[in-house]
Amino acid sequence: MGGAQDGAARSLRAAISRGDLSPGHRLVEADLVETLGVSRGAVRLAIDALVSEGLVERIPNRGARVRVVSPDEAVAITEVRMPLEALLARKAAERVTDPEADRLTAHVETMTGAVASGDVLKYSELIQQLHGMVAEAARHPVAADLVGRLQAQLVRHQFRLSLRPGRPRVSLAELTELVDAITGRDPDRAEAAATAHFRSVIAALSEPTPDPGGPA
Repeated sequence: MGGAQDGAARSLRAAISRGDLSPGHRLVEADLVETLGVSRGAVRLAIDALVSEGLVERIPNRGARVRVVSPDEAVAITEVRMPLEALLARKAAERVTDPEADRLTAHVETMTGAVASGDVLKYSELIQQLHGMVAEAARHPVAADLVGRLQAQLVRHQFRLSLRPGRPRVSLAELTELVDAITGRDPDRAEAAATAHFRSVIAALSEPTPDPGGPA
């Protein structure tokens, strides 16, 4: 993929990851040409790349749209993600630098503040940032790239989990344990903490729940 196509794909991927482009959102090539400042051909190739990653789907005679991930598929994606995150946690505990450890500790304090204030949107974003920080400390680009592709498909479901009463405090405790293990340079504990957290996520995703009516 060339520079223009690659840049367009990165921009679209980031917008999907942030939830700016919600599931089911129609991707109109003409609009994207104007928004991204690239050619129609570059937009088309960028969409093709995201189709191959499972982030976008083409509907016959209706163009492309951000793919809707069902709860069952969200569980399956998280099951695949779990061992990769466990690997990243182990490597992070082995390789984390002192400055990275300090940033992780400070980040958990920020997450704690978001939960205490009830800022669900901020907390959901902070969780994504935390996983990125762990991946950076792990220095394992293959696993990090795979996790990034899976993560982008789960943004909607993760935010909806954060809307559930009591769920943020549960995940905060799990992620605090993960960071404590990484900053304590304990690979076995870090791997176990990551696995425990994602098992908890899978269990929560598997529970039927009424639509909380919050942002999708």
